[in-house]
Amino acid sequence: MNNKGNLIVFSGPSGVGKGTLLKKCLAELPNVQYSVSATTRAPREGEVNGREYHFMSQEEFLALVEQGGMLEYASYNGNYYGTPKAFCEELTSAGTDVVLEIEVQGALQIKKLYPRAQMIFIMPPSIEELENRLCGRNTETAEAVAGRLAIAREEMGQA
Repeated sequence: MNNKGNLIVFSGPSGVGKGTLLKKCLAELPNVQYSVSATTRAPREGEVNGREYHFMSQEEFLALVEQGGMLEYASYNGNYYGTPKAFCEELTSAGTDVVLEIEVQGALQIKKLYPRAQMIFIMPPSIEELENRLCGRNTETAEAVAGRLAIAREEMGQA
């Protein structure tokens, strides 16, 4: 990567409010581009392919990984998530800063590969509030929420 533009990584537990903060930041910083992540999870109600995520099958995702087409990727709560490489390389080579909204495993990969990346970790006010937010989405089973909370505790320890 040419590194003319910067990688700016927003990370933190699921449900912490990364997306909300990013929307406000991107509205104030028109010269910064948002990188849409890829995932193997099913779309939630109202999500559009290419807007919230690039939704793909596990086979498609793993083929892209094998071809070196991901900047970073990780398995999270039973699904794969990753950052398509071509988009980020094209923009940073042209001098544009790119914002990634990724989970902690991916953020650690980015930090190792791109030490100049700016890392921002968002903490929840409390684990109880995080649980309220995850449950309030009404998009996942109690088991899935419990899995996300267990992962969040680990991630907060790595902050």
